[in-house]
Amino acid sequence: MSRFNIRRAKPVPSSPVRTTGRTVANHQGGTGWLRDEKSELFLLAVTNMVGQNTFYERGGDRDDRFTALVRRLAVSEPDWTLGLLRWLRADAHLRTASLVGAAEFTRARLDAGLPGHSRQVIDAVLQRPDEPGEFLAYWTSRYGRRLPQPVKRGVADAVRRLYNGRALLKYDTAAKGYRFGDVLELTHPAPHPEKPWQGALFKYALDRRHRPDEALPPAGDRLLTANRELLGLPVERRRAAVTAEGGAERLAAAGFTWEALAGWLQGPLDAAAWEAVIPSMGSMALVRNLRNFDQAGVSDEVAAEVARRISGKEEVTRSGQFPFRYLAAHRNAPSLRWGHALEQALGHSLANVPALPGRTLVLVDRSGSMFDRPSAQTQLNRADSAAIFGTALKIRAERADLVEFGSTSRPVEVRRGEPVLRVLERFHSLGGTNTAEAVAEHYAGHDRVVVITDEQAYGSWGGDPLAPVPDEVPVYTWNLAGYATGHGPSGTGNRHTFGGLSDAAFRLIPLLEAGRDADWPWLQA
Repeated sequence: MSRFNIRRAKPVPSSPVRTTGRTVANHQGGTGWLRDEKSELFLLAVTNMVGQNTFYERGGDRDDRFTALVRRLAVSEPDWTLGLLRWLRADAHLRTASLVGAAEFTRARLDAGLPGHSRQVIDAVLQRPDEPGEFLAYWTSRYGRRLPQPVKRGVADAVRRLYNGRALLKYDTAAKGYRFGDVLELTHPAPHPEKPWQGALFKYALDRRHRPDEALPPAGDRLLTANRELLGLPVERRRAAVTAEGGAERLAAAGFTWEALAGWLQGPLDAAAWEAVIPSMGSMALVRNLRNFDQAGVSDEVAAEVARRISGKEEVTRSGQFPFRYLAAHRNAPSLRWGHALEQALGHSLANVPALPGRTLVLVDRSGSMFDRPSAQTQLNRADSAAIFGTALKIRAERADLVEFGSTSRPVEVRRGEPVLRVLERFHSLGGTNTAEAVAEHYAGHDRVVVITDEQAYGSWGGDPLAPVPDEVPVYTWNLAGYATGHGPSGTGNRHTFGGLSDAAFRLIPLLEAGRDADWPWLQA
């Protein structure tokens, strides 16, 4: 009798996040499956808000683990690590982790006396005009003001690419420890050969740093000249200049941000001031200020235009923001006039969640450890992110059962056509992490299982919590915390672990189910 050469036999693909076969106790005394170094670094990188504590791990310990992994792999696997850090910044939109990673990558290569890669990795992660200064602030705080050549050259490459007049007005502020002029003096970039105006801009940045009262914008630069003219207006005439006809156009022509406008007016932004600066604000600045618009009393006409802009698919895609940003705005801005727009924006941000065929079991971890915040700058938590993602999977799937679990578990109802934001109100806090019981209770011949969790099962609930699922049924674990150990084996045998709620991660499920091996996101075809 044939055992393997049968029509329904399918190839069992592999995925990149892999366990080693070794187990140790996890943070809760349960069984933790150790991963290889690349897998541990990847999951830590996509979840690490540098300097922030998590439920089980102090921020300093977490950062030390991240730094140690980057430094080892920078020496042993430089091309892979360069790819990871580039992808973290460009595709996963994680600024701080990629910046710190590039600095530690460079330090490790220098300490080992190894040439190459460092200049490229620094240039790759510096994608916003304030980031050269951020990078130098981190580097000098760790390693002193004497800059090695790869650091100078990598930062200089980024400066030539990023510095222009609008960037100068937005990011070169007195609140920064490293101004544009400081960056220029430390790295000595030559103007980009295709940007002949950069030489005059660099001189102006240096003058703003050292002789601000005498600094004159380059002749013929309309943006910087208009900005200087507005700054020169007497304080008592400024509000009238903003609210007069053409005020919005004048602010835009002068490159005024809403933050700069508040300081320039030397008083609160009332409805008229907001309405003048709103046309030149970016979409995420609009989302962050919805509550302020309500409190100032901006008109319904202007609010409608704001709602249209923040809910546009192209605008949401271009902003690269995570879904929980829109949930935060929804909770922070109680006015009903923003609700529909934020729901639409959230939907666009989840557009790449796969529409899974067949029957899917979606398990969302709502244990206590999921309720710590990934960053001090947000009131949201991993439980929120898990609920958003799990609900989106449920809504898009052909047939799916959505279950929340902790010490106990229960189904979460989703009505046809119901908004994601409304479904989130039905999730609870459910104590410990009994993944095994949730899988055993709710798995009923599904075609796949998706578990969104921090993978820290409690002591007596250890072992392999995925054991009740037959070997031929794929199980996908989404790790939202990046702890060192996993809750079960992964990488082979229909058991796969992913990290980060990114487009590249979402694409892996249909890839694996087509019987193809999955590679790291930056190496996918």
